[in-house]
Amino acid sequence: MVLFRLILAAAVFAFTLILVIIKPWKLDIGYSALIGALVSILVGISTPEDILKVWDIIWNPTFTFVAIIIMSLVFDYSGFFEYYAIKISKLAGGNGLKLFVFIVLLGAAISAFFANDGTALVLTPIVSAITARTGMDRKRATAFIMATGFIADSSSLPFIISNLVNIIGAGYFGVSFAQYAETMIIPDAVSVLASLAMLLIIYRKEASVRYSPADVGDEDKVITDRQIFRLAFPFIILVVIAYFVSSFDSVPVSFIALPAALILLYMARVNGKINTNLVLKEAPWQIVLFSLGMYVVVYGFGNAGLTSLLTDLMRSAMYLGNPAYTVIGGLFFGFLAGAMNNLPSTMMGVLTVSNLNGNRFLMYANVIGNDIGPKFTPIGSLATLLWMYTLKRKHGIEITPAYYMKIGFIAALPVLVLTLISLYAVVSIGL
Repeated sequence: MVLFRLILAAAVFAFTLILVIIKPWKLDIGYSALIGALVSILVGISTPEDILKVWDIIWNPTFTFVAIIIMSLVFDYSGFFEYYAIKISKLAGGNGLKLFVFIVLLGAAISAFFANDGTALVLTPIVSAITARTGMDRKRATAFIMATGFIADSSSLPFIISNLVNIIGAGYFGVSFAQYAETMIIPDAVSVLASLAMLLIIYRKEASVRYSPADVGDEDKVITDRQIFRLAFPFIILVVIAYFVSSFDSVPVSFIALPAALILLYMARVNGKINTNLVLKEAPWQIVLFSLGMYVVVYGFGNAGLTSLLTDLMRSAMYLGNPAYTVIGGLFFGFLAGAMNNLPSTMMGVLTVSNLNGNRFLMYANVIGNDIGPKFTPIGSLATLLWMYTLKRKHGIEITPAYYMKIGFIAALPVLVLTLISLYAVVSIGL
């Protein structure tokens, strides 16, 4: 009976994931996940009570994520990101290798404050436009675009707000913004430097190109709302300070992010130079429905026996001692993310770690694995699926799954291992 429930739960999960990826009848991801949740409840894997349990877990992460993306869209429409992309293109002085490094570092900065989806979906079109303006051929342009997509995830570790995975992983265990940042700043720095090194090894030849800085355009002409543009840096600083201050009273991070997004939207609407209706339309509202539906499915899957299996596996790994089980745990969660998508994988991870008394090493290893592990496959994250679709449809650049996985394994595996080792050093030695 237990085995049958586990197999049935796996079938419901697979069905839900297929709906999300294939999008039959052009169903949005949120509706696909809700259909999966309904099926899970009807066949007895999940229960109606699970909806309330899951909502208690996901309301803060998902609304925080939506707020952060709204802020990134407002700043994007003001010309903020494009301005600095053009600025660094000129700063590189026509040296493609320097430009490559600058773009990776810019992507890392955007991911830190505006989440990985913000980098992948906002910076990628800008980088694509810059490569076109400088006359780069398809092969060279692909190198810059792949680097942008890779760093979006691998640099999304430093703050709770940098990735929906972080918000879920930290929120489940009650880790504050300050506590999280204190632990993850060094692993993030290691991940960024390791990512840059691997990307240079892979794409050094393609990035070694000369271009005319004048061809990238005039950065001042891309600013559409100067008030919002000038506000960007002080606004970001104030919001981040608020995140840290809220840590002392355990205030949910969404209580900071949502008002900040509303204030920014109001200012943009008053100025009248940014289409705020378009910003609201493009906000990832479907992620709220997706999180609720998919996590009801995953919660039922876990209760059907998967969580027990994963707990036994992680407990066996712990007999090896540290840093072995931290690295093995992070790799396991990373490969799980690549196989089943990082949002359901994160949920399975937190349920597993919870059964291990909230082991601190594995708690953070779960986050790191689910931040970097999605680079192993195209289905590893929803942002990657949307990124690949947008590249092909709007920019005529096709990244095949085989090519994506080849680069992903070559680059992500060493980055993930090095980052997990640095996590062990930070947590155990207190760096």
